[in-house]
Parts: sequence; C-alpha cells; structure tokens
Amino acid sequence: MKLVKNILGITAAAAVFAGALAGCSSESSTPAGTSSTGNDGSSAAAQLSGSVTTGGSTSVEHVVNAFIEAFMQENPDVDVTYDPTGSGAGITGASEGTLDIGLSSRALKDDETGLDSTTFALDGIAIIVNNENTVEDLSLEQIKGLATGEITNWSEVGGPDAPVVLIGREAGSGTRDGFESIVGVEDVCKYEQEIPSTGGVIAAVASNPNAFGYASLSAVDDSVKAVTVGGVAATEETVQDGSYQIQRPFVFVTKQGAELSDAAKAFMEFAASDAAAELIKNAGAVPLA
Repeated sequence: MKLVKNILGITAAAAVFAGALAGCSSESSTPAGTSSTGNDGSSAAAQLSGSVTTGGSTSVEHVVNAFIEAFMQENPDVDVTYDPTGSGAGITGASEGTLDIGLSSRALKDDETGLDSTTFALDGIAIIVNNENTVEDLSLEQIKGLATGEITNWSEVGGPDAPVVLIGREAGSGTRDGFESIVGVEDVCKYEQEIPSTGGVIAAVASNPNAFGYASLSAVDDSVKAVTVGGVAATEETVQDGSYQIQRPFVFVTKQGAELSDAAKAFMEFAASDAAAELIKNAGAVPLA
C-alpha cells in the first residue's frame, strides 16, 4: 500500500509539473494572426499584403510618392502604384472602380456624387513668372486681368514693356479649377498654352520671358519666380493660417459603399499619421493643422 501511494504521489507531482510547463509555454507564445509586443514596447501587427492602385492629380506627385515609399518600406508585401493623370481622371477612376483611391487637388463638386473625400494635406497655388520678369507682387484683381486678357502688357502692372502670355493646365485639372474658381475667371481665361502637367507649366514659363502661370507650391523650383499675392507669399504658414488667398486641398477620393482592402485602408491611415505630416512638409505641401 505504501508503495502504491508513493507511486501515485510521484505521478500526481509529475502531472502538476507538466501543467506548469504548458502554462509557461502558452504565455510566452503568440498565436498566428495576432499581434505581439516587441522589446521596445511596440506592437507588430499581422503583415499586410496585396496591391493598392491610386491615380489622379499631378500636383500631389511629390507628396504621394513620399507616402508610397515610406509605406512600402514598412509593408514590403504591399504594392502601391500611382498614375499621374489629373484630378478629373482620379475622380472618375474612383467612381468607376478602376482605382482604389483617386487623387484630387480640389474639393469634390456638387454633381460629383456617390463619392467620399478625405483631405490629407493643403497646398498653395503659386502664381509664377519667368525669372527675368521684374514683377514681384500682384493683387487678385491684377491676376484676374492678366488671365482674362484685360491686361495685355506687363508694364500695366509694373513690369517690362512686353506682352502677357498665360500658360495653364488642361481642362479637368484640379490646379486649373482651383486657380480659376478662387480668382473668379472660370471659362474666361485667355490661354496661350494648355499643358497636361504641373511640371510642364513650370517648364513653359521658365522658357518664355513673357509668360506667367500657376503651379502647386509643392512643385515650384528655382527655374521660375513665385510672386506674392496681395503682399503675401505662398508658404506653409500662410496657407495653414489662411492668409494666402489662392489655396486648395489635396484629397483622397473613394467610392461610397465600396469596401476598401485592408492594405488600402492602412495606406489612408498612414497618410493621416504623425510620420506622414513630416513627409508632407518635406515634399513642399502643408500638413493639416
């Protein structure tokens, strides 16, 4: 009897010990598909995969490419693409479902229904002239006169004795829509050239001493000169506080009722993060206040 009792006692102790080991093992492991916490206290989510198609406004190119590069570094199994086709095409692509996320550099219009818009940054529309032009500042009224042909010579606004040449974006461009609606010159501009990209407008103004045009603040470089508008320069601070008058939103456009993939949702969430705000600044646009 004593022998049996000793055997039973040993067996019971072994069972308890095995259970304790199992408990320790279950506490230290992480089931598949859940998140775990690293040594630095950060949470590592289940890895994303798939593709995200974006396209539209050419004005957002620097910002969106910065988003894509940083997002794909964090999520190497996600392929995010961007097709710079203009705001109108981006809105249409979102509406027709050919794009996961459309990109627009203007707010949606009243007749663009069945869509949701999410502003992810702000942008000033800079008024640009050739570097040889001596004009430094223009009022909204002067800009309106230059655009409509009421002012035909630069000398009328303190510049050289030379004809005014307006170069702008093509119909459907968010930059064009923003410029024309803010200045009040919809459908009455006298364009010498209409160009399908922001970079093309800048290059055309840079090559013509008599030209002026408009371009996203994030895209302007030293090849042209951005004049002040009513004495206010287009900068991050003046766009954010509203003192620069010619500004517009950068917008993600998605179709109402269409379920976004986890990867597309994560991309949009990334664009609203603190890390993305720094990318927006570095790309020359303005983070939301």
